[in-house]
Amino acid sequence: MTFRKATEKDIAKIVEMIADDELGKKRENFKLPLPNEYIKAFKNINSDNNQELIVVESKDSEVIGTLQLSFIQYLTYRGGVRAQIEAVRIRKDKRGLGIGKTMFQWAINSAKERNAHLLQLTTDKKRPEAIKFYEDLGFIKSHEGMKLHFK
Repeated sequence: MTFRKATEKDIAKIVEMIADDELGKKRENFKLPLPNEYIKAFKNINSDNNQELIVVESKDSEVIGTLQLSFIQYLTYRGGVRAQIEAVRIRKDKRGLGIGKTMFQWAINSAKERNAHLLQLTTDKKRPEAIKFYEDLGFIKSHEGMKLHFK
């Protein structure tokens, strides 16, 4: 597997993976051509040095996974940096092959290389299999997350 920074040509494959589950189908708008808001979001992410939108390629150069790492500077923890992992997806036909674990090991190493003091994530409570997966990787439920949706 190869990990690389996503390019504009990868956006459709990324959005397709993000939309390919019960929760994603409700909140994403995957169609071709892609709605412009995805292109605009990609350009914003790509221009920010604290954001890494990553794709994972198979040996035959097919995009089979994606994740986004955000690096957040804080004053707390003596001016520490937190890494946030989001939008981890694996193409449906490649799930259950250990790719997710490899992706998280890559993300953990990347966070350490950027001197982050922790890697955090959120996951929907409606995803018990994902929660178990994260716990098996060593993540702990240390905080209660809350959201305020505007739409």
